[in-house]
Amino acid sequence: MPELSRRRRMLVLAICCTSLLMVSLDNTILNVALPSMQRDLHTTIPGLQWAIDAYTLVLASLLMLAGSTADRLGRKRVFLAGLVLFTAGSVLCSLAPGLGWLVVFRMVQAVGGSMLNPVAMSIITNTFTDPRERARAIGVWGGVVGISMAAGPVIGGALVETTGWRAIFWINLPVGLAALAMTARYVPESRAARPRRPDPVGQVLMIALLGSLTYGIIEGSAAGWSSPLILGCFAVAACALAGLAGYERRRAEPLIEPGLFRSAPFGGAVVVAVCAFAALGGFLFLNTLYLQNDRGLSALDAGLYMLPMAVMCLVFAPLSGRLVGARGPRLPLVLAGAALTASGLLVAASGAAVPTGSAGSSGSSDLLLICAYVLFGIGFGLVNAPITNTAVSGLPRSRAGVAAAVASTSRQVGSSLGVAVIGAAVAAGLRETGWWIVTGCGAAVLVVGTITTGRWAARTAERAAARTGPSPEQSRIPVTR
Repeated sequence: MPELSRRRRMLVLAICCTSLLMVSLDNTILNVALPSMQRDLHTTIPGLQWAIDAYTLVLASLLMLAGSTADRLGRKRVFLAGLVLFTAGSVLCSLAPGLGWLVVFRMVQAVGGSMLNPVAMSIITNTFTDPRERARAIGVWGGVVGISMAAGPVIGGALVETTGWRAIFWINLPVGLAALAMTARYVPESRAARPRRPDPVGQVLMIALLGSLTYGIIEGSAAGWSSPLILGCFAVAACALAGLAGYERRRAEPLIEPGLFRSAPFGGAVVVAVCAFAALGGFLFLNTLYLQNDRGLSALDAGLYMLPMAVMCLVFAPLSGRLVGARGPRLPLVLAGAALTASGLLVAASGAAVPTGSAGSSGSSDLLLICAYVLFGIGFGLVNAPITNTAVSGLPRSRAGVAAAVASTSRQVGSSLGVAVIGAAVAAGLRETGWWIVTGCGAAVLVVGTITTGRWAARTAERAAARTGPSPEQSRIPVTR
């Protein structure tokens, strides 16, 4: 891909961030609209869960396929297809006559969404070739999550109260059309210098692994962790994982090289992503119960109440990118893990850890709760840029799509795991245990991030890159120390 001017690179970054904003905003807005959807569609709580879970399952299952396909067929082409599908799926969701159709159209959205986030990150990685500039761009990308966290509940609450829940899907139409036009004009095409042959067996095994694992995690608390259905899902996931590892080792051009996981930064980035997003999923789930059920706030008021967290995420995400570019990923990961851990500890000591009416739920807990929101926003804002930067460090640039897709998949699996495990704890009457799980996830980010971003880890990344690089002439993404 030819070197682009700074103005053109900034345009590409803005276009890619628009796709992330569209997908992230859709999720936060949908949660606010669930009660209105329940009344209008005359459905039950499990029915509403499927409106969310159908999207989660398809997205988690197809992220790897989308990333590898973009590396092979062209990142711009796949990105454009994702924009078309996501925008069309949004319009169809707004016209859904019933819950069943809404679930189907959400799956269409998810197919498009799977082509956006990992592919956009791959486009950013290949557009910003300078390590410091790339780290700053990734920081801006991470800041978009903070925008969606801040704007989603407020915009969603306003749309639901004034127009109705169907309006939350119409909002994607003008944004999607604008992104399509801008992508077609300004985003250059790029692909792997040595396109790899398709790996249908590996792709099916990957879909089976992620689909069955995600389904088991999400449905485990409702169906029972020892039920035949859930045990069967985990058995399928285990078999798919074993089959994938064995098959990919024997294949000359696999979907994803098992050797990538010999890189300590790459493996550490996957673990950190799972832990950080498990903390996020659990944190938001528990706060929804506390603010709306215990305190009786409306969805809009609850969103406004959590604005300090979203604002801190928005502020510290680009700062994290600058820290990664100047100092490497270790410092922001250490700070992120410490802030996430402290946030969980503060909430465990405040009234949000126990139901209303208990001794710890008095108004004096508000200050601790706000401090916890601020700390969590700081920690989560800092963690995204070093995750992605560490995942692609030392790898060939031609494999950036797969590396970004693995990081995105890890985020999705972590979020599902956090909600499922913490939801099971709440169902068992152990809400305080849920906050300790959030604290433990933050501590894991701190420990794993520290271990896998040192000089020893950088050397393992370089050795892994030497083993997996497709050819000497293809450049690698430098390891940021």
